[in-house]
Amino acid sequence: MAHHDYVRRALEVSIHVGLLVLLLAACLFILGPFLPLLCWGVVIAIAVYPGYRRLQLLMGGRRVLAAVVCTVFLVTLVIVPLVLLTGSLVDGVQSLVTRLKEGSPIIPPPPPRIEEWPIVGPPLKRTWDLASTNLTAALRTFAPQIKSLIPRLLSASAGIGLAGLQWILSIIVAGALLANAASAASLSRSLSHRLFGDKGPEFEQLAGSTIRSVTTGIIGVAFIQSVCAALGFLMVGLPAAGLWGLIFLIAAVLQIGGLVLIPPVIYIFAVASTTKAVVFLIWCLIVSVMDNVLKPLLLGRGAAVPMVVVFLGTIGGFVAMGTVGLFVGAVVLSVGYKLFLAWLEGTTQANPEVLEPGTSARAGL
Repeated sequence: MAHHDYVRRALEVSIHVGLLVLLLAACLFILGPFLPLLCWGVVIAIAVYPGYRRLQLLMGGRRVLAAVVCTVFLVTLVIVPLVLLTGSLVDGVQSLVTRLKEGSPIIPPPPPRIEEWPIVGPPLKRTWDLASTNLTAALRTFAPQIKSLIPRLLSASAGIGLAGLQWILSIIVAGALLANAASAASLSRSLSHRLFGDKGPEFEQLAGSTIRSVTTGIIGVAFIQSVCAALGFLMVGLPAAGLWGLIFLIAAVLQIGGLVLIPPVIYIFAVASTTKAVVFLIWCLIVSVMDNVLKPLLLGRGAAVPMVVVFLGTIGGFVAMGTVGLFVGAVVLSVGYKLFLAWLEGTTQANPEVLEPGTSARAGL
């Protein structure tokens, strides 16, 4: 009888667990299209919450009005660069199509003055000539395949617009969360307490501070560098400055932004006056070393973990999961680091002789 009762209870538990798993899978399946928007909305809301609180105090505690103002400001911050970038990409694609139709070289031949440069001049001119002639010949050979790729380039430009729309929707979700910050904070507190017990508030604060640290230390610094680099590109008249700015932003997030500045510097030295090129070079050097000053000030600020943990989690998460991995990787690695420390503390408390080797000897005496 005891054996049959045990089997019956095990069967009931299995059925309940299976139904729970099916319910969770169904919820995830239904919410699947909205999960990226919800994730980004939560990240944006946590990142801008301190500024939202200050704005709410300035507005006499009107939480809805403060949330609306934050939402409008963030949407404007996304739309303006998006319009400029889309225009630059469209112009670049149209210029490429025109050059292909006319049969003109995609890469213009190098100016004669390059050969006069000491040491690097002759090999650079030969490499530039080779790229100009061979690339143009190769593009003419594969013209049918390239023409078939043009719609994909245009669709990629449209994909940037779709990504911008997703960002705008995520900002709207963040605005809704900010307007209901009290309820969202209560839910977050209950979830963290359910997962981590008495240490729930500590891990909740750790997750929030890590997200804000990544926002300011990685995204913020990369954005500041990209704006400064794009201003330099526009001032010297670099072709497709918006596209170069986007490439630099991605490279700055990956901590290799300085490499992206090398081709523009070489191009400006080849086509512009020496004074203009030297000024642009100095400006690029300032942009390259800017993160060495800003990142130690902003990355890891307010986080209860070392800066290297946040940095490794950010870069590793970006490589593994894309842009959302910037935050997920940093949060997961920071929480894992704190759990590891908690485990070590628990082990030490359970074995006090590790810290005091003479304790056991004194107890024996």
